[in-house]
Amino acid sequence: MASLQSASEHSILLPSLSGSALKVIALVSMVADHCAYYLMEHGTHLYEIMRCFGRIAFPVFAFLIAEGFRHTRNRMKYFLQLLGFAVISELLWYLLNGADGTHNVLFTLALGVMALAAFETLKKDGILCGAVILSIAGFASWSGVDYEWRGILMMMVFYLFGNVSNPSFPSGRKAHLFCAFLLMMYYGIVGALLACLTIACYDGTRGFIHGKMTKYGFYAFYPVHLLLIQLLKFLFLYLYC
Repeated sequence: MASLQSASEHSILLPSLSGSALKVIALVSMVADHCAYYLMEHGTHLYEIMRCFGRIAFPVFAFLIAEGFRHTRNRMKYFLQLLGFAVISELLWYLLNGADGTHNVLFTLALGVMALAAFETLKKDGILCGAVILSIAGFASWSGVDYEWRGILMMMVFYLFGNVSNPSFPSGRKAHLFCAFLLMMYYGIVGALLACLTIACYDGTRGFIHGKMTKYGFYAFYPVHLLLIQLLKFLFLYLYC
């Protein structure tokens, strides 16, 4: 009865968003963020607004990774797909950022899947499990992947507390949003709130994105949008220099 009441309140107070809708929102947010960072003058009002909106992207991606890991049939394939597109994207990341010691966010997501797999394999041994997950988070910071250790822990939080179909832990939804907010507020409080509100609208359905073509298109969008931003940078330099 309590779970039904919670679902009813959710449907009344918040719009309902499928996993596919979350993906689209995250992609739009990411593009806005990167266009502002790489193409616009920093410090302007429009720049700040776009960067704030851009803070929605990573928590949503982290949430979708946790949900994807929960439902995938082949976790190794899931990891290798993310890792493969991360490698493909790295040259484009380097062209945009130079040798600044950072690496693209797909490496963060791949490390997150590794941490989730470690949890599932080692969860009966709490100390070892915690040590391995913290080691992966530490490696994320040491290697300079986007969002560093916070990104890894966020995916763990979403996986542990974010199962909307689990009636045995009714407070899990609030718990994962609270923890995600604490992890993301480092990058901006307003953006963290927007991200949490977006995830809170998730209704547990897959949505309109189906099939391998759309799935790989979702992965490919990341390097493709980096390429387009790099081409726009070259165009702006050519026109105004």
